[in-house]
Parts: sequence; structure tokens; C-alpha cells
Amino acid sequence: MTQSVSDLTRSGSPEDLLGALDPEQRAVATALHGPVVVMAGAGTGKTRAITHRIAYGVRTGTFDPVRVLAVTFTQRAAGEMRGRLAGLGVEGVQARTFHSAALRQARYFWPKVYGGELPQIADRKFPLLTEAASRCRVRVDTPALRDLAGEVEWSKVSNVRPDDYPTLAPKAGRALAAFDPATIARIFAAYEDVKLERGRIDLEDVLLCATALLAEDERVAAEIRRQYRTFVVDEYQDVSPLQQSLLDLWLGGREDVCVVGDPAQTIYSWAGAEPENLVRFASRHPSATVVKLVRDYRSTPQIVDVANKILDAAGPSGLPGRVTLRSQLEPGPVPIYREYSDEVAEADAVARAVARLQDEGVQLRDIAVLFRTNAQSENFEQALAERKLPAVLKGAERFFERAEIRQAAVLLRGQAKAGDLSDELVTTVTSVLGGAGWTPEPPSGKGAVRDRWESLSALVTMAGDFAAANPTAGLAELMAELDRRASIQHAPLAEGVTLATLHAAKGLEWECVFIVGAHEGTLPISYAQTPAQVEEERRLFYVGVTRAKQQLFVSWSTSRSPGGRGTRGPTRFLDPIGVRTSRQQQPAWEPSTDRAERAARSGRPIPKCRVCGRGLLDPGARKLGRCESCPSAIDQKLYDALIAWRTEQAESERMPAFVVLTDATLTAIAETRPTDESALRQIPGIGHAKLMKYGEQILVICTR
Repeated sequence: MTQSVSDLTRSGSPEDLLGALDPEQRAVATALHGPVVVMAGAGTGKTRAITHRIAYGVRTGTFDPVRVLAVTFTQRAAGEMRGRLAGLGVEGVQARTFHSAALRQARYFWPKVYGGELPQIADRKFPLLTEAASRCRVRVDTPALRDLAGEVEWSKVSNVRPDDYPTLAPKAGRALAAFDPATIARIFAAYEDVKLERGRIDLEDVLLCATALLAEDERVAAEIRRQYRTFVVDEYQDVSPLQQSLLDLWLGGREDVCVVGDPAQTIYSWAGAEPENLVRFASRHPSATVVKLVRDYRSTPQIVDVANKILDAAGPSGLPGRVTLRSQLEPGPVPIYREYSDEVAEADAVARAVARLQDEGVQLRDIAVLFRTNAQSENFEQALAERKLPAVLKGAERFFERAEIRQAAVLLRGQAKAGDLSDELVTTVTSVLGGAGWTPEPPSGKGAVRDRWESLSALVTMAGDFAAANPTAGLAELMAELDRRASIQHAPLAEGVTLATLHAAKGLEWECVFIVGAHEGTLPISYAQTPAQVEEERRLFYVGVTRAKQQLFVSWSTSRSPGGRGTRGPTRFLDPIGVRTSRQQQPAWEPSTDRAERAARSGRPIPKCRVCGRGLLDPGARKLGRCESCPSAIDQKLYDALIAWRTEQAESERMPAFVVLTDATLTAIAETRPTDESALRQIPGIGHAKLMKYGEQILVICTR
């Protein structure tokens, strides 16, 4: 990046836009005609490439910005794309999710075609599904409703009607623990009837309505095709059959479309995604320009090597179209793999490692703990809370906030008042939870019923651990312990360590990533039986690995609870790395008592004070980039401008100001006054993600 965004917008030269791109990104940006498919590996700057493509097309006069529709899958991604385009001086481009674009079109054209307003969108499926199940004389609880909602959503985006569900669902590997396919089909059909009677539609119907309008009325199709001439589709590997149908109708046989995706990050096939759309795009469009983005700007060579080996093990036929990443960063720490006797010991070790990283100057928001299922979070929530390390759980409820755990607590508390059922605490707990539907053996299939069982099983294990440590304790004492754990985990917390499932982590990145519970039976998950399902689990592990920028830790435990039989081994996905034979030679995660010793052992150079040149061991000093006692050369006017910019940015992104950039980082910027990307990259707190997101704006302020 050699020019600021203000320079680019003032110069008016299209070629200036290309100077910020690598050769492959530049190939994307300059491919302005005909179909284009971009195979973009993790961390390769795909958003940068496609936003510069749009900007370059507008600047050269090839694209009319108001005739461009850029489609992605989340509001966050659409907002980021709009922000990037605005930063490049491009206004008027529509950047929306599939649902948002479809809803806008359906609301506009529905009255013209059918008369009256588009039916109201139901806030939630659950009330309508409850009534549908009641009509079918099927009793349902909240977990069952979640499962049914998932099947309805999959059916609709996959163009599967209720009558066809019993035949097509098993072929697609759909299976629920609570219902057989025929029952699901009956409830699905009743649900459609209930919606019709109530005059409601759901989110999937929005896509169906838009598709019907274009397919059934040529005037609507013609008007939309006049409006939009150029299409860009991000995360194309996640497109469902229904979304593909809508895209085809938008195009109307034209080929002015650029699709971007990564087959190695296909982890949503259970939700209807069909990666074949991406893999076979070039064969469906023989004139397509194919570009592969392979330069990884996120992760170190050590992490990229692990990611490539994981995918290499699938073989050339296992993942057609994938790219082999090439890290563009300096070498970093070697990834660490550790085995523990049980899950409690594993969580304790991770918490200690997090504390060590914090001591070394790593901010907690730059650390993530990733796991396969929500039920795995509790031990890590507890271990971090005991060390007063704040944590943020993403994409799931905290353990003690889950509906099944709250219900179990009510039942156990009631039994505690009535008296224990047995002299043996665990027997009492299992008897009470048995009344809530828990069984010693897991249910078949997957879905919310399986998730509920796993959460209750974690509670049983917790009770067993407590009883082993407190042989004379009864149910009342156990409830007091559960209340204690819940209170420290529910306390209001500042931003901290991210706890998330591997699915929820997609699209995010952190300096340091712990992938925990990486043992057979959980990764791959036990109900992944077919080769295709196992390969999707491999890709899920790959997604987790590629979230790490500087440090990667992978761990597993040989048994679930302390004292258990150690029968579990590491996930087979680590076999290509040789972990099964070499894990005992890996370095420990244990913290040292001396900061200098820890810094030396980490293999990273100790940062120096920019004023006096002494090594910086204190986290606060590292954030400033100088000893706190050394004199400051701050440019107060620049600092005030940065504060004002951060305030506006935080308000627009609806996040706390310190999440954008901390005071220490702003102070360092105002003291050093960087004028180019290289100088800005040296500022503590400005990593690759911050540089890509805010770098151009900051440099404009600094050079203004």
C-alpha cells in the first residue's frame, strides 16, 4: 500500500488502485468481463480483492455503481464490504445479504403483481411449529422445536417439499434423534398450512417469494435485470440450491458475475450449502476467468504448513479446487500439541497458558478457545473464571444459562429440599435427571436433542467429580457448588478471551488460538459416519487452524473426567503432522515465573523501547512501545483527531471504542506519526486485521 485512500480518490487514476494489491489480487481486480471465479484461501485478502475489482471497474467506466449488486451471507460481511467500497471512493453499490436483497425486491414487486402487501414475516418459527406439531398430535419441547426448525429450513433452501422429505432427507444424511422422517414431513406440511392461515411467511419464504416473482412474471425479471448488470457473490461455497436459483434468475442467462469462495471452508452442507456450485463453476461457464488467491497474510508459515498438511491428507479427489496456501509473514512460534489425562486438566492448562500469554503482553481479546460442540465450553468457562480471566462466549449460551441446565437446576433444587433419594450423590442426580429425559447412553442422530443430552451429561460428570472430592456431601452441597460456579461465570465481564465453536469462528481471526477437545469421537464428531461427513469435519478443523495468526495450540484429553480410563486418542486429522508419534517431545504450556525467561523461551524477540532501546517486558509498556518512564513526544492535535475518529468508528460499528483501538495504541500512533503502511505496522496493537480495516483511514489522519 503506497498511497492513502484520499490520494487515490483525488488522483482519479484507476491504476493507482492496483498498487495496493498482490499479483493474484490484481488479476481479480482487472478481470472485469464475463464470468470470473476466485478460489480464495483463508487469509488471502478476498474482500480486498473483490472490493478493488468493483472500484477499478467503476473507475474505468466498465461498471455503473448503481448497477452492481454484491451479495454475501452475513450483515457483518455486507457492512464490511460497504465500508471498504466507501473507503475506495465508490458510492451507490448495493452490498447485501441474499435475504436482504430478496426481501427488498419482494416488497417492491409483490403489490404490483399480486396486489396487497407482502405477507408479514413471522418473528419466530417456534409458535407456528408448536401449533403444527399439536395438529399432528406430536409433543415437542424447545430442543425438539430447534431440530424441526432446522429441518424445515434445510428443506426449503434445498427445494425439498414436505411430500418428498421422507425420501430425500435420508439420502442427504438427515437424521434426528427425536423424530422419524415421516413424522417430520407431517409436521412440515402442517407448518405450511398454519402459516397460510395466519397470513405469515418465514425467512426462507422471502427467497421463495423473490424467486417466484422473477420466474412467473417477465416484467419483474426484466426490470430487475435492467437494474443490476454486474453481480459479485462472496462465500459462494455456502450457496444453497434456492439461492443459486435466485442468482440464475437475476442473471437471466448473462454471465457478468464474479463468484468468490474456498472449497476448503465448506462447513455448512448440513444447512443446505452446495460447494459443487463453486467447484464446478468453471465447467458450467467454459469462458470463465479462474484466479486462485494463495498468499496468506494472516498466519505464520508454521501455521500455514499445518493447515496445508491437514488438507493434503484428503487427497486430490477429496477436495477439488482447493488452494495450497503460502504464508507471507515472518516465521513464528512452532504450533504446540498437548495431551491431558482428563478434560478438567486440559481446561486448567489452557487457562494457565492464557494467563502466561497475558503476562507476555498478548491482549485477551486476541486469544480464542475453540471447540467442536457447545457442551465442551463449561470446563473452560470455569477454569478461566477461577483465574479471573474474562471470557466472551460467541454463538452459544453460557453453560449455566442453557435451558436444559436451568431446568435441571430447578429439579435438583426441588429434590434437595425434599431430601436425597439415595445415600449416593451421583445416583440421586442421575435419578432426577432421568426424569428430565437424560439417559446413560447418547441418543442416535444429531441436533438439539443430542446437544441437550451432552449438556446434561456434563452436569452428571460434574456431580461425579464433586462427589469424589467431597465423599460426605449431599445434594444441597452440590447445589451450593453449582450456584457458586454459575455466579462467577455470570458476572458482568469486560472484553476477554473468546470461547466459540469451530463453526462460530468462521470468518474471524485471533493472534493466539487454542483448539481444544481435539480427540476422536468429538473431532470428527461421533455421528459423522460417511466419508463425506468425515471430510467436512476435516474442513472444520482446517477452519479452526487458519483462525490463528501467530500461535496455535491443539489439545485433547484421554478421558472425560478425572480418574477415568484414558481410552481417547488425538483426532486422526493430526496424523499427517506426526502428532501421534511425537507429541511427548512437544514443549509444555506451563508458565514461567520470570518474564524475561518466558519471552526468551517463546522464541520471539523482546520488543525494544523506541526512546531508550531497553527491552520491554511489562505489558503496559509494550502497548505504548516505550518505557512508561521515558518522555512522550505526543502530537496532541493528532491524538485528539484520532480520538474523534475512533469515537465515530465505534458508533458506526456499534462497539466499545477500545475494541476499535486502545488508548495506548492511539498514543503510540500520535507519538510516532507513521506516514506509510510499514511504519503503521510497527505500532503495538496494529495487526494485519486492524491494518486492513483501518490502516488507510489512520494514515489519512496522520498525513493530513
